[in-house]
Amino acid sequence: MSQATELHAPSVAASVENLESIEDIGPLPQGRNRRWMIRTAAIVIVLGGWELLGRQVSPLFMSYPSAIARAAVGLIADGELLTALVSSLQTLLVGFVLASVIGILVGLFIGRYRSVDAATDWLVNALYATPLIAIIPLVILWFGLGNAAKLFIVTILAVFPVLINTAAGVRNVPEALIDVSAAFAANERQVFTKIILPAALPFMMTGLRLGIGRAIIGMVAAEFFTAITGLGALIVKYGNQYDTASMFVPILVLMLLGVGLTAAVRRIEDAIAPWRSHDE
Repeated sequence: MSQATELHAPSVAASVENLESIEDIGPLPQGRNRRWMIRTAAIVIVLGGWELLGRQVSPLFMSYPSAIARAAVGLIADGELLTALVSSLQTLLVGFVLASVIGILVGLFIGRYRSVDAATDWLVNALYATPLIAIIPLVILWFGLGNAAKLFIVTILAVFPVLINTAAGVRNVPEALIDVSAAFAANERQVFTKIILPAALPFMMTGLRLGIGRAIIGMVAAEFFTAITGLGALIVKYGNQYDTASMFVPILVLMLLGVGLTAAVRRIEDAIAPWRSHDE
């Protein structure tokens, strides 16, 4: 019996070593390739169905991918799409950066200090629940039809997801960590930089991802009302001309813009908080 055990022991140890080496390798490439194949097939099916069904509908009401592609080539060739995209990106990026900075700073103070939370909680909840798009005409009266109005609208729409998620992240920091820092005589700056910021970082990044969507909505809504420059102005222009194919071009660009910026924030999160991607 002992001889049989001794014979099988090396094989068991070798199996354990093989399992550990497989775990170190990570997910098998076959599963990743299969996922991409399924995603590609789904995209092809959706575009193919859209092409077939879109050709059966009047071009006044619906377009289809090949017509949208031809319209995109024309808009790119005359530079109209690029000019509108640059104008929208300038407002979007500046407004989103402002919203991120304001939201993170204010959210840290609201989450950390109960007095600040008590003084501002009602205002934050009221403004977040208010449909801020309804105040766009008032914003235009304040700032006119230029970029200042669009920048204000983008910032005010994007700031609240960042602020609320940051405050929630600070509140979710375990009290035991704060107590340990107090026991070691850490000052407030050390508590913020060594404990609160790393613990609240996943909540902040979630707020940033949500803020991107809100910023794009604010940008397009502002351009609808001002209708001077940007992708929103293109949508209004070609919608009024009943050119559905050209109208879909800036809409699809906005979709790709949202997906790309969200993926960029996710990559930044993976870089500065690699433990999150490992856990997920």
